[in-house]
Amino acid sequence: MSIHIIGMPMNHGAAKLGSNLGPEKIRELNLEGMLREMQYEVCDLGDIEVSKVNEEDIYRCDEKLKYYDVVIDANTKLAFKAYESIKSGNFPLVIGGDHSLGMGSIAGVSKHINNLGVVWIDAHGDLNTHETTLTGNIHGMPLAASMGKGPDKLVNLFEHRIKIKDENVVHIAGRDLDPGEIEIIETSNINAFSMDKVREVGIDKVLEESIAYLRDRVDAIHVSFDIDSIDCDYVPGTGTPVKDGLTVEEAKKTLAAFASSGLMVSLDFVELNPLLDNNDETASVSMELLKTVFDNYNASINDQRMLG
Repeated sequence: MSIHIIGMPMNHGAAKLGSNLGPEKIRELNLEGMLREMQYEVCDLGDIEVSKVNEEDIYRCDEKLKYYDVVIDANTKLAFKAYESIKSGNFPLVIGGDHSLGMGSIAGVSKHINNLGVVWIDAHGDLNTHETTLTGNIHGMPLAASMGKGPDKLVNLFEHRIKIKDENVVHIAGRDLDPGEIEIIETSNINAFSMDKVREVGIDKVLEESIAYLRDRVDAIHVSFDIDSIDCDYVPGTGTPVKDGLTVEEAKKTLAAFASSGLMVSLDFVELNPLLDNNDETASVSMELLKTVFDNYNASINDQRMLG
């Protein structure tokens, strides 16, 4: 089993420059070397090709959703890459880039693992659709699209099917949700732990309940981690910062718990924006978090779970 690093240098889902530079910054800080020092086999598969497009073409393919064709094309390429990686018994580590990439990674991983669970760790719901979005930014839609909610081209990206069941989703650290997202959480079977809930019961209880819940329902989990799940006082280098989030230590504890659970088979790490960072403060935290993941990753499950 190798860790397959896949870069997704895309900012079009956020319609803001900078997150496209995240993969380059993480590589610059020697992600591959760090993983090799931890005795992992590593293969950097390079970056997904993202089409170049002029800003005036933002609504070229859809009157409401920004850079629609670019996001769909890049995510379809990512889905193929993630599928080939996990099908061959490896661990896809997708470095973003904005969070719209979650559509591609989930589409690819769920083709190999039918009953996939998803842990979405994010200040935002990412549960908007073309009907509820307030911005037209597709990075606010990937979880909804993966659950079958939204326009056909997003829902059926890569393959014509719903990628994940709503009851197989755990959402952690939400605190900046749009009305349409709140409605989906309230009317679906998503298991959502808002920051209010985290503060009420503590992160340890949230993690214990989340892992027990998923262990009873799914064959494996894909973790999709947005750096803005952490309080913006600690991570200035992200495009949609929100206060009152996880501490860095809580984020480490969260990632360590899922990594060591024996369920995790793939990971997104998204929304690092080096243009907004302060002396690489957020980039350094990102490397600490990735180190925590792979310090705790239970690779022994691959022989069983990678078989699908």
